[in-house]
Amino acid sequence: MATMTAPKRIPVDPFALVSRISAGHRLTVAEAHMIISTSDEQTLTLVSAAGLLRRKHFANTVKVNYLVNLKSGLCPEDCTYCSQRLGSKAEILKYTWLKPEEAVRQAGLGIAGGASRVCLVASGKGPSDRDVNRVSTMIDQLKTEHPQIEVCACLGILKDGQAAQLRSAGADAYNHNLNTAESLYPQICSTHSYQERVETVEQAKTAGLSPCSGLIVGMGESTDQLIEAVFALRALNSDSIPVNFLMPFDGTPLEGTWNLSPLACLRILALVRLACPDKELRIAGGREMHLRSMQATALEVANSIFLGDYLTSEGQDARTDLAMIADAGFVVLGQEGQDSAQIAQALHEAADHASRQPSDAGNANSSGCAGSCCSGATAGCGTGKAEPVLRRRGAGTPEIPNA
Repeated sequence: MATMTAPKRIPVDPFALVSRISAGHRLTVAEAHMIISTSDEQTLTLVSAAGLLRRKHFANTVKVNYLVNLKSGLCPEDCTYCSQRLGSKAEILKYTWLKPEEAVRQAGLGIAGGASRVCLVASGKGPSDRDVNRVSTMIDQLKTEHPQIEVCACLGILKDGQAAQLRSAGADAYNHNLNTAESLYPQICSTHSYQERVETVEQAKTAGLSPCSGLIVGMGESTDQLIEAVFALRALNSDSIPVNFLMPFDGTPLEGTWNLSPLACLRILALVRLACPDKELRIAGGREMHLRSMQATALEVANSIFLGDYLTSEGQDARTDLAMIADAGFVVLGQEGQDSAQIAQALHEAADHASRQPSDAGNANSSGCAGSCCSGATAGCGTGKAEPVLRRRGAGTPEIPNA
């Protein structure tokens, strides 16, 4: 019996493809396969081409976002990637809801570091009406103190009327990631469905909230499933697409899962940019350990980052984030029109000011490194091991945050 061989993929000319997309062409599945199949040697050429779309829609600006983890751990869901999941043995911070004034204070430190959007996040399947009231109070107070700041809520699966209440309180956006392809989802989570996620994003859109929905890559998805997920986000018309790179926390089912290289991450980002050319594309959790020295290169494709730490893990030092943006010739959104030397100095001073702000427990910094040397790409100061570092500063602690 004759065996079937896979058809040879004809290499795509990324500049010709980008020119067609710029003129209104929508990326096809076949073209998406060719993008992901780009060789390592040609990946930076692909990045250069994708960068033309990034600059067409976002010039040389980088939107800076800041996470505040309102409630950490204690989650009844079983998402295999998550350090906060039911049964997780990861030794993360666990605490119940922050008080509104503390949530607003934490957000203010990120704003001082250059953030134009604050993301208020809480673990759990979805909020109760009491939880929505609590977060609405936080949003109202945050908007009163910082009226120019965008607020994105991320509270899980919403019930009827909750999105509208958040919008009335002043929320601008709602985040609920699809995370992966529908065809892979049953292997990733059993306590809620992929469709529930889609419905939550649709509820947010109906209420007038900007939809923010993205991916976690590196969980064992096939190329077909990666493309399926990216095209689902395009169909959902998500305004903001965060791309997370799996952080394989010890104590979770995906611990020890390392499927990504820096160049593979760049190809994934290029795929999202070409599929969704005019959408905010954010390099999110895990960028430090997977993109490594290619983080600044990734900004040629993506136009948005999280500043500092994530929900349960430490990120790159905030001052390093801000210096990276300036050194690569980009400007933080909202600070356009300044000369590059002044931008770099202003970013450094803003981050330095934020790092010196006292917490409720005074200016405790007992770890000795909470504001400077630890990052999500290391396993502690100077060890150089590529594994997640559990967050021990910022929200839920007396330590100063990484902002």
